[in-house]
Amino acid sequence: IYFFFINILNFKNRDETEEQEKIKNSINAVCKACGEMSDKKIGSLIVFEKETKLGEISKTGTMVDAIVTSEMIGNIFFPKAPMHDGAVIIKEGRVVAAGCILPLTGNKEISSDLGTRHRAAVGISEVSDALVICVSEETGNVSYAKGGSITRAVSQMELRAQLAQIRNTTEENTKKFTLKKGRREDGRQVEK
Repeated sequence: IYFFFINILNFKNRDETEEQEKIKNSINAVCKACGEMSDKKIGSLIVFEKETKLGEISKTGTMVDAIVTSEMIGNIFFPKAPMHDGAVIIKEGRVVAAGCILPLTGNKEISSDLGTRHRAAVGISEVSDALVICVSEETGNVSYAKGGSITRAVSQMELRAQLAQIRNTTEENTKKFTLKKGRREDGRQVEK
Protein backbone atom coordinates (compact mmCIF):
# COMPACT_ATOMS: atom_id res chain seq x y z
CA ILE A 1 0.00 0.00 0.00
CA TYR A 2 2.88 2.36 0.83
CA PHE A 3 4.30 2.00 -2.71
CA PHE A 4 0.86 2.57 -4.18
CA PHE A 5 0.60 5.96 -2.44
CA ILE A 6 4.19 6.87 -3.38
CA ASN A 7 3.37 6.14 -7.04
CA ILE A 8 0.23 8.27 -6.82
CA LEU A 9 2.23 11.14 -5.30
CA ASN A 10 4.94 10.85 -7.96
CA PHE A 11 2.29 10.82 -10.69
CA LYS A 12 0.60 13.87 -9.14
CA ASN A 13 3.93 15.74 -8.85
CA ARG A 14 4.73 14.94 -12.50
CA ASP A 15 1.33 16.32 -13.55
CA GLU A 16 1.92 19.47 -11.50
CA THR A 17 5.37 19.93 -13.07
CA GLU A 18 3.89 19.52 -16.55
CA GLU A 19 1.16 22.04 -15.69
CA GLN A 20 3.73 24.58 -14.52
CA GLU A 21 5.79 23.98 -17.66
CA LYS A 22 2.71 24.67 -19.83
CA ILE A 23 2.06 27.92 -17.98
CA LYS A 24 5.71 28.98 -18.26
CA ASN A 25 5.74 28.24 -21.99
CA SER A 26 2.50 30.17 -22.51
CA ILE A 27 3.94 33.19 -20.70
CA ASN A 28 7.06 33.11 -22.86
CA ALA A 29 4.96 32.76 -26.02
CA VAL A 30 2.67 35.66 -25.08
CA CYS A 31 5.60 37.93 -24.21
CA LYS A 32 7.25 37.17 -27.55
CA ALA A 33 3.99 37.68 -29.46
CA CYS A 34 3.27 40.97 -27.67
CA GLY A 35 6.75 42.24 -28.53
CA GLU A 36 6.24 41.38 -32.19
CA MET A 37 2.72 42.85 -32.32
CA SER A 38 3.93 45.98 -30.54
CA ASP A 39 6.66 46.48 -33.15
CA LYS A 40 4.12 46.08 -35.97
CA LYS A 41 1.34 48.00 -34.18
CA ILE A 42 -1.06 45.08 -34.32
CA GLY A 43 -3.85 45.40 -31.75
CA SER A 44 -4.55 42.49 -29.43
CA LEU A 45 -6.42 41.55 -26.28
CA ILE A 46 -5.25 38.53 -24.27
CA VAL A 47 -7.01 37.38 -21.09
CA PHE A 48 -5.32 35.07 -18.60
CA GLU A 49 -8.02 33.29 -16.59
CA LYS A 50 -7.16 32.79 -12.93
CA GLU A 51 -9.64 31.75 -10.20
CA THR A 52 -12.73 33.40 -11.72
CA LYS A 53 -14.08 31.07 -14.40
CA LEU A 54 -14.66 32.74 -17.77
CA GLY A 55 -16.65 29.98 -19.45
CA GLU A 56 -19.50 32.29 -20.46
CA ILE A 57 -17.05 34.79 -21.98
CA SER A 58 -15.27 31.96 -23.84
CA LYS A 59 -18.60 30.91 -25.37
CA THR A 60 -18.91 34.33 -27.08
CA GLY A 61 -15.96 33.41 -29.30
CA THR A 62 -14.64 30.38 -31.12
CA MET A 63 -13.51 27.48 -28.96
CA VAL A 64 -9.87 26.63 -29.76
CA ASP A 65 -8.21 24.43 -27.08
CA ALA A 66 -4.61 24.63 -28.30
CA ILE A 67 -1.09 25.06 -27.00
CA VAL A 68 -0.10 28.73 -26.74
CA THR A 69 2.60 29.70 -29.24
CA SER A 70 3.70 33.14 -30.35
CA GLU A 71 2.82 32.15 -33.93
CA MET A 72 -0.73 31.18 -32.95
CA ILE A 73 -1.26 34.45 -31.08
CA GLY A 74 0.17 36.38 -34.04
CA ASN A 75 -2.12 34.57 -36.49
CA ILE A 76 -5.22 35.17 -34.39
CA PHE A 77 -4.57 38.91 -34.20
CA PHE A 78 -3.29 39.34 -37.75
CA PRO A 79 -5.29 42.25 -39.24
CA LYS A 80 -8.30 41.03 -41.23
CA ALA A 81 -8.12 37.57 -39.64
CA PRO A 82 -11.62 36.39 -38.64
CA MET A 83 -11.01 36.60 -34.87
CA HIS A 84 -8.60 39.55 -34.67
CA ASP A 85 -11.10 41.98 -33.12
CA GLY A 86 -12.03 39.83 -30.14
CA ALA A 87 -10.10 38.60 -27.13
CA VAL A 88 -8.13 35.41 -26.61
CA ILE A 89 -8.79 33.50 -23.38
CA ILE A 90 -5.84 31.54 -21.94
CA LYS A 91 -6.42 29.05 -19.16
CA GLU A 92 -3.83 26.77 -17.56
CA GLY A 93 -1.34 27.39 -20.34
CA ARG A 94 -3.74 26.75 -23.24
CA VAL A 95 -5.69 28.94 -25.63
CA VAL A 96 -9.29 28.14 -24.74
CA ALA A 97 -11.10 30.48 -27.12
CA ALA A 98 -10.50 33.37 -29.51
CA GLY A 99 -12.64 36.17 -30.91
CA CYS A 100 -14.37 36.59 -27.54
CA ILE A 101 -16.48 39.60 -26.62
CA LEU A 102 -15.62 41.23 -23.30
CA PRO A 103 -17.75 43.59 -21.22
CA LEU A 104 -16.73 47.25 -21.47
CA THR A 105 -15.98 49.26 -18.37
CA GLY A 106 -18.53 51.84 -17.32
CA ASN A 107 -15.88 53.78 -15.40
CA LYS A 108 -16.13 57.45 -16.45
CA GLU A 109 -12.69 58.20 -14.97
CA ILE A 110 -10.88 56.10 -17.58
CA SER A 111 -8.85 58.27 -19.95
CA SER A 112 -10.86 59.39 -22.97
CA ASP A 113 -7.99 58.49 -25.30
CA LEU A 114 -8.47 54.77 -24.56
CA GLY A 115 -10.38 52.87 -27.21
CA THR A 116 -12.73 49.91 -27.08
CA ARG A 117 -9.95 47.32 -26.73
CA HIS A 118 -8.56 49.00 -23.59
CA ARG A 119 -12.05 49.58 -22.17
CA ALA A 120 -12.80 45.89 -22.64
CA ALA A 121 -9.54 44.99 -20.87
CA VAL A 122 -10.54 47.09 -17.87
CA GLY A 123 -14.14 45.82 -18.04
CA ILE A 124 -13.26 42.13 -17.71
CA SER A 125 -10.75 42.93 -14.97
CA GLU A 126 -13.55 44.63 -12.99
CA VAL A 127 -15.71 41.50 -12.95
CA SER A 128 -12.98 38.86 -12.60
CA ASP A 129 -9.48 38.35 -11.24
CA ALA A 130 -8.11 37.90 -14.77
CA LEU A 131 -4.93 39.57 -15.95
CA VAL A 132 -5.55 41.17 -19.35
CA ILE A 133 -2.86 42.22 -21.81
CA CYS A 134 -3.65 44.77 -24.46
CA VAL A 135 -1.52 45.94 -27.42
CA SER A 136 -2.56 49.23 -29.00
CA GLU A 137 -2.80 49.26 -32.77
CA GLU A 138 -2.36 53.04 -32.77
CA THR A 139 0.77 53.36 -30.60
CA GLY A 140 2.05 49.79 -30.29
CA ASN A 141 2.13 50.25 -26.51
CA VAL A 142 1.59 47.18 -24.37
CA SER A 143 -0.68 47.63 -21.34
CA TYR A 144 -2.18 45.32 -18.75
CA ALA A 145 -5.38 45.53 -16.74
CA LYS A 146 -6.15 43.89 -13.42
CA GLY A 147 -8.47 44.71 -10.56
CA GLY A 148 -10.35 47.33 -12.58
CA SER A 149 -7.33 49.49 -13.42
CA ILE A 150 -4.98 49.67 -16.37
CA THR A 151 -1.21 50.18 -16.47
CA ARG A 152 -0.16 51.58 -19.81
CA ALA A 153 3.02 51.43 -21.91
CA VAL A 154 4.79 48.71 -19.93
CA SER A 155 8.17 47.27 -20.82
CA GLN A 156 8.74 43.62 -21.70
CA MET A 157 10.28 43.18 -18.26
CA GLU A 158 7.20 44.62 -16.51
CA LEU A 159 4.91 42.43 -18.63
CA ARG A 160 6.91 39.32 -17.84
CA ALA A 161 6.85 40.19 -14.10
CA GLN A 162 3.04 40.49 -14.13
CA LEU A 163 2.66 37.20 -15.99
CA ALA A 164 5.11 35.49 -13.63
CA GLN A 165 2.70 36.31 -10.79
CA ILE A 166 0.12 34.07 -12.49
CA ARG A 167 2.61 31.23 -12.53
CA ASN A 168 3.61 31.81 -8.91
CA THR A 169 -0.04 31.93 -7.79
CA THR A 170 -0.74 28.66 -9.61
CA GLU A 171 2.29 27.03 -7.98
CA GLU A 172 1.21 28.22 -4.52
CA ASN A 173 -2.35 26.92 -5.01
CA THR A 174 -0.99 23.57 -6.16
CA LYS A 175 1.41 23.27 -3.23
CA LYS A 176 -1.31 23.96 -0.67
CA PHE A 177 -2.89 20.62 -1.43
CA THR A 178 0.20 18.50 -2.05
CA LEU A 179 0.32 15.46 0.20
CA LYS A 180 3.38 15.10 2.35
CA LYS A 181 3.62 11.96 4.49
CA GLY A 182 -0.04 11.93 5.47
CA ARG A 183 -0.26 15.72 5.85
CA ARG A 184 -1.00 18.49 3.44
CA GLU A 185 1.69 21.10 3.11
CA ASP A 186 -0.46 23.47 5.14
CA GLY A 187 -0.01 21.04 8.05
CA ARG A 188 -3.53 19.59 8.22
CA GLN A 189 -3.87 15.84 8.58
CA VAL A 190 -5.14 13.99 5.54
CA GLU A 191 -8.35 12.03 6.13
CA LYS A 192 -8.07 8.34 5.32
